[in-house]
Amino acid sequence: MHKILIVYFSHHGSVARMAEEISLGVESNHSCEAVVRCLPAVSPSIEQTEATIPDHGVPYAQLSDLETCAGLIVGSPGYFGNMSAAVKYFFDQTSALWLAGGMIGKPGGVFTATSSMHGGQETVLTSMMLPLLHHGMLVTGIPYSEPALNQTRTGATPYGASHVAGQHGQELSDHERSACRGLGKRIAELACKLE
Repeated sequence: MHKILIVYFSHHGSVARMAEEISLGVESNHSCEAVVRCLPAVSPSIEQTEATIPDHGVPYAQLSDLETCAGLIVGSPGYFGNMSAAVKYFFDQTSALWLAGGMIGKPGGVFTATSSMHGGQETVLTSMMLPLLHHGMLVTGIPYSEPALNQTRTGATPYGASHVAGQHGQELSDHERSACRGLGKRIAELACKLE
């Protein structure tokens, strides 16, 4: 089984819901297994504020998860057109893996949620692509063969899956769900072809 790692930070739950949909897309490929991991918030103090292991729900990502995955999909809410501090902090800890070339040639993709249509979704997605490119990953988006890209009035971009959450964390639209599943399916298919 090819393990496709889905790592995300979710503040209000929208990115977590996207990760669930992406995992369904991954697991539509019977040769792949979705490994879903979240990230803790970054504390502004020097004291640890998050438990080492979450009390419930999805486990936290470990650097060892990256070493054993056949593909990687990273998600973050948008903050001023950029990835969250939690996702950046996670990437900042991957220097040893980068030096070893551990991610070279693996497929990678990204996803995001913002509170508004013009919340910088595409820049958030490209900000998360940069570390993947530095790791030598084969970064892919969602091709226009995915009908949701041409029909959506909410999220979904060729750069990756996206969701317009609104001020109150509205549910994913059908097009957003379709884009999430399409991204998961695409990364899974690429991982199988690249083995």
